Amino acid sequence: MQATPQRILIVDDDPMVADTLTLIFQKKGFDVRTCNSAEDGLECARVFRPDLLLCDIIMPGRGGLNLVADITRELPSCRILVLTGFYADLGAVEKHSRKLPRPLGILTKPCQPSLLLREANAMLASA
Repeated sequence: MQATPQRILIVDDDPMVADTLTLIFQKKGFDVRTCNSAEDGLECARVFRPDLLLCDIIMPGRGGLNLVADITRELPSCRILVLTGFYADLGAVEKHSRKLPRPLGILTKPCQPSLLLREANAMLASA
């Protein structure tokens, strides 16, 4: 009997980044869904029930930290890994992370696929 693949929800407003991340995780056997806004990501998460949320921080409309707060509240078992290309945001993200019941994984873009996969797998293993 084959195990059910772990579910990853990727939320990034840059379609090229979202598509690249999707390919990386699909090649490793994950069940992946992709959204391009925090609003769509929350709606998708409610149905898809991801094991891991991988999201950008700076997006038009509701940003990634708002999505993180919603997912933490609505899906407490979901692990969260955030990506940001803006190094100036790291302090705010780390401060926000300390207020959550479980720490966030935080990576800066661009990052090597091997590092991304290693961090995602470590977070999923701790579930």
